[in-house]
Amino acid sequence: MQFGGERKRQRRKNVRLTGSRRENANLYPHRLQFYRIPPIDNITLNEFEDFAINRLKVLKVVERVGIKHIRGREEYNQALDIEFRKLKLMPVVMKHSSSEAVALTDEEYDSRRMDHISHFILRLAYCRSEDLRRWFIAQELDLFRYRFLNEKRDQVAKFLEANDLNYKPIPQEEKERLLPKLIASSRDPNPLTLQSSDFYKVPFTEALDLVRGRKVYLEKGWAYVPHSDLVSIIISAYRAHLSHALAVTARGIPHLEEDDRLLPLLTNLSKQYLGEDYGKKTTATGNIRLEDMDSHARTSFPLCMRQLHVAFREHHHLKHWGRQQYGLFVKGIGVTLEQAMRYWRAEFTKLIDVDKFEKQYAYNIRHNYGQEGKRTNYTPYSCMKIIMTNAPAAGDYHGCPFRHNDAHLLKQRLASYKVSQSGIEEIMDLVNRSHYQLACSKYFEVTHKVEEGLGISIQHPNQYFVESQKLLGGGKTAPVGGTGWTPRPSQQSTQSQQTPNSQLASQSQGSSAPNDSVCAQLEEDFDDAEMLEASTNVEVSQS
Repeated sequence: MQFGGERKRQRRKNVRLTGSRRENANLYPHRLQFYRIPPIDNITLNEFEDFAINRLKVLKVVERVGIKHIRGREEYNQALDIEFRKLKLMPVVMKHSSSEAVALTDEEYDSRRMDHISHFILRLAYCRSEDLRRWFIAQELDLFRYRFLNEKRDQVAKFLEANDLNYKPIPQEEKERLLPKLIASSRDPNPLTLQSSDFYKVPFTEALDLVRGRKVYLEKGWAYVPHSDLVSIIISAYRAHLSHALAVTARGIPHLEEDDRLLPLLTNLSKQYLGEDYGKKTTATGNIRLEDMDSHARTSFPLCMRQLHVAFREHHHLKHWGRQQYGLFVKGIGVTLEQAMRYWRAEFTKLIDVDKFEKQYAYNIRHNYGQEGKRTNYTPYSCMKIIMTNAPAAGDYHGCPFRHNDAHLLKQRLASYKVSQSGIEEIMDLVNRSHYQLACSKYFEVTHKVEEGLGISIQHPNQYFVESQKLLGGGKTAPVGGTGWTPRPSQQSTQSQQTPNSQLASQSQGSSAPNDSVCAQLEEDFDDAEMLEASTNVEVSQS
């Protein structure tokens, strides 16, 4: 695949690909693909990023819906339809219209081509480890199943023929002869459904999963598979092909290490946050009053930030990654630079004098607000970054409690926060299955008494806070408060009398394009390491 063109930091609503339809007229004969032939077209780096992020959003939706609903059921398909329409992801999902066009339109061609290219881009990103490969295969198979079951019969026949899958519906005469036996062997309680369904005559060795589950009728070494179950056979072939293809791709990855344009983007995709940018827009909850921080921590902080807040109040100190995670979070909820300096100074100076705080800690706070160093406006950590990077060590309080805390201690903490026993069991079940963000979403539902099925999917700690404030405010955003803060008596004696730092200039409005978020993430990772190195001596002295 070739790449060209300058990188322009702007969002494009409608992307028209640059390939020639005349040269590739026969490359996409069908909406469904096994992705056997890699793309050989020219695309820009902007398109490379956009296609990858678009498909990754699709797979994230497939994963989330698949956990909440039983795959293949009507409610599962409806939930996927709603999510795809909400996020406007239909070009990649390629849901067909009610009438099949005779000729391949430009829009349909571009959709198929985007689907083809985006799949191979994510292959490059998700072939690097066994866990990544396992996740990618699972979501791609679920997406294929959803699309296969929504295709028309004539299109399914064309797809099978194009991929040398010689499964053809049995003649009507044979079907009528076997219909009583087919109905008796089926688990579908509605005989009318089976009468209108196609059946495929398949060697039983290719349908062992269906035979094991006693879902098909067997006769003389042949399995008679209904159309609704044919997808399991197709998926078995697709799984074998995709597993082999990912292994081959992984062997070729070292050749990309010399390309500094692509490797950072591919490395970062698997932990990329795809939601709202809480660092480059004005908070929806209004200004935060510092005297309300304790009450906000009890009612609206996610568990990870509540853990950091409690440790900060109790020990009057946080190590580097704890300060980064918590400091950027409070910045994202609306705490200004002036407030942040007063907030951190009031707690730290219970253990150290003001001069030491100014010399060793004030710089990092101003750096996070873009007032020092490269003057980058840093974004709060997403759930994925917290889960995937910088696991806490002894004496640390950062990280994701659902991912990094001991199960017994996590249960105790949930119980101390008045979570019901049934709620704890549901949360721990998700934790045990490694669904940490869904466990956080369930924690939100339980603590805010959200009706089942009406909850939100938590992707970011600041999203948790904003949604909590909306619910507690009766569906409205929280009222705008002042910026004043009356320190506790123990804090007044050590409060600095210095002139406060000037307030941070107002942030740019609107969410950034996906390209910006990827690049900002790479810049932040570099600066995090730089700041950690600068604070090493401070951490040693505090130990």
